[in-house]
Amino acid sequence: MVMDERMRRQWAAAEAMEFPWGGISCVANATGISRTTILAGIRELRIQESSPSLPNPGIRRPGGGRKLILETDPGLWAALDALVDPVTRGHPESPLRWTCKSTRKLAEELCRQGHPVSDRTVARLLYDAGYSLQANRKTREGHGHPDRNAQFEHISQQVCRVQKRGQPVVSVDTKKKELVGDFKNPGEEWRPEGDPQKVRVHDFKDKELGKAIPYGVYDLTNNQGWVSVGIDHDTAYFATNTIRRWWEDMGSKRFPRATELMITADGGGSNSSRSRLWKVALQGLADQLEMKLNVCHFPPGTSKWNKIEHRLFSYITSNWRGQPLVSHQAILNLIASTTTKTGLVVQAAMDTNTYQTGIKVSDEEMATLRLTPCKFHGNWNYVIAPRKEKI
Repeated sequence: MVMDERMRRQWAAAEAMEFPWGGISCVANATGISRTTILAGIRELRIQESSPSLPNPGIRRPGGGRKLILETDPGLWAALDALVDPVTRGHPESPLRWTCKSTRKLAEELCRQGHPVSDRTVARLLYDAGYSLQANRKTREGHGHPDRNAQFEHISQQVCRVQKRGQPVVSVDTKKKELVGDFKNPGEEWRPEGDPQKVRVHDFKDKELGKAIPYGVYDLTNNQGWVSVGIDHDTAYFATNTIRRWWEDMGSKRFPRATELMITADGGGSNSSRSRLWKVALQGLADQLEMKLNVCHFPPGTSKWNKIEHRLFSYITSNWRGQPLVSHQAILNLIASTTTKTGLVVQAAMDTNTYQTGIKVSDEEMATLRLTPCKFHGNWNYVIAPRKEKI
């Protein structure tokens, strides 16, 4: 039997009255029922004991009672998320996230912004959104860069500035390379008992099928992603060609009047902040698109904080878990069918081009670039303008 509202509070009240002292607090902590509700139940039980002939209080009609705070204050969650998101800590691919700000300070700031709320309500909203308090854990050696947090704040400020001007902001990165063929893929899927998918015992690359190199572009504003699946090498030209294809197929339709493109990337790989070839390839992209490129790199060792990791790649991995990537077409289909409750849209295409490795960039070639380092960490933050301005 399911207890209605009256039975629930009277049951909690009866349990609290069994304690010689402290029963209300104990039951409230164990059940989550508020002290006010338990006290109301105690009053009802005592009235029934003193006057058994009186009828029980009625049950409130459907839709009665206090409205949920997110219904009475629709902008509350957006304000809370804006406070928490720029300083989110932890591994972004985990379903649990945490914040270094206390619920009391968050509640105080929300009250200052015109959202009257208690710290307990803030804690409940964060918990419902997948946040939790986490302790530090020793898992790595070495020290982070002293300007690590300052760079995070710089990227957040630049993203907000560019988005307010209606310009596109993308997060780019290379996903883990995958062997193509009937190889084991971690994860499970529903199948008849005793009939698992048969795959190869050893993970040696198939000479005919080769490997797949997914490089992604994630549009932060529109929650859309583009993934080029390469078959050759992960180079700077492969990366910029993917950005170009995203712009031609998706970006230009969303931002027809764009004059600037902001790119956030990690500090290594084909889009490394130290790579001269990456900057040369970006200059070619800027010339081709006739658009200024504003580039921000995440500090060393912090690539998992790049939005594409936990807003696109993690869902792709979840979508194809337990399914062997038997062909390039199967990989494209699995990537393109990735969706989320928040409306993620993904497009994917093959990139069959051959990309040369080991290309050296001379000082003379670097001198021809229209690259302007930012005042703050110009090695991580810079602007590349097209050589020929758009008329």
